[in-house]
Amino acid sequence: MKAIVDRKKCTVCGVCTDVCPMGAISLKETEIEISDDCSLCGMCVDTCEFGALSLPQVGTGPAADIAAYSGVWVFAEWRSGTIHKVSHELLSAGRVLANKRGVPLAAVLLGHRLDDAISEELISYGADVVYVVDHPELAGFRDDTYANILVELIRRKRPEILLAGATSIGRSFIPRVAASVRTGLTADCTDLDISEDGLLLQTRPAFGGNVMATIVCPNSRPQMATVRPKVMKPVPVPGHKGSVELVTAPEEWLRSRVEVLEVIPEADKTAKLTEADVIVSGGRGLRKPENFKLLEDLAGLLNGAVGASRGAVEEGWIAPSHQVGQTGRTVAPILYMAVGLAGAIQHVVGMQGSRIIVAVNRDPQAPIFDVASFGVVADLFEFVPEFIKRIRTERGESS
Repeated sequence: MKAIVDRKKCTVCGVCTDVCPMGAISLKETEIEISDDCSLCGMCVDTCEFGALSLPQVGTGPAADIAAYSGVWVFAEWRSGTIHKVSHELLSAGRVLANKRGVPLAAVLLGHRLDDAISEELISYGADVVYVVDHPELAGFRDDTYANILVELIRRKRPEILLAGATSIGRSFIPRVAASVRTGLTADCTDLDISEDGLLLQTRPAFGGNVMATIVCPNSRPQMATVRPKVMKPVPVPGHKGSVELVTAPEEWLRSRVEVLEVIPEADKTAKLTEADVIVSGGRGLRKPENFKLLEDLAGLLNGAVGASRGAVEEGWIAPSHQVGQTGRTVAPILYMAVGLAGAIQHVVGMQGSRIIVAVNRDPQAPIFDVASFGVVADLFEFVPEFIKRIRTERGESS
């Protein structure tokens, strides 16, 4: 699929060739030519002042067309031989949606050397069917290839709902899928439900987290949403039975402009922020980057990870990979310690699912205390060193 050219309206001005991010439009002597590299992003359509370009109408249409779509799909994110935990969370949420709609729940699995145990894992979280595309070209993630395959599967199977994790992979290629099938996409949802008339209710923070917006997509299919990790609760379905359908990917599905040379693991030990059971986060109250060493020491004693507010990251005190919040990572550890953090709503959105929240701030009016399970009104530079000392004393360790 690619953009459509109306030869009668096209003046061969060449403006569209300059704006195409994929380099898919070439200028010939008497016409323009669009290659298969077109991603259907629509930039050329918006730029053409003569209305000579348009996108194919896929995924939209009358009620009869929409009625042909059925089923709930979850993109099962596979990385280096394992399924990302967000896939378990989405399957559990998808199971509830599918039951309300009275339709099957499917998982879509892309990768290479995918053994039966992986499919069984997805079935154990509620999938009725697992669509598996196994090919050497899928050993490493490439957004255009993944998008091509998912788009073709959507066109063949016509699901009414498609969910994916708001991870680096999901955020990279799911918008391309939505654009290709001409449907809407709600990013970073925190809640999903089905309305009385069968529409997917997609709830997410809006206006800086000050309101919660519920979005519907009544006129196109599939209804698509991404959900941040740790927002939904994974619930296994003991004894659930499902089937596996192997899908052969034709060569044109695998075509890519990207070559993966090497995959380099993130060396930062706190890269697994979303997986940590204990997180110690700091904000502007730490005053300077060197003081994050205090939090690193405390997190190390608790076998946890170090987080940060957006303010601390913007000051350059710590890497963006540590940021927790609406524009960072969503976390839900057993223990979350907010040290020198005011508690802006944008930060709270990303950590409010934590089981126990301990706030340390010398300002008793700080908003963070409104969501804290326990509060410590104290100077962090006095409290944290003493807390570290007490832990080491209890363990019989030298300071």
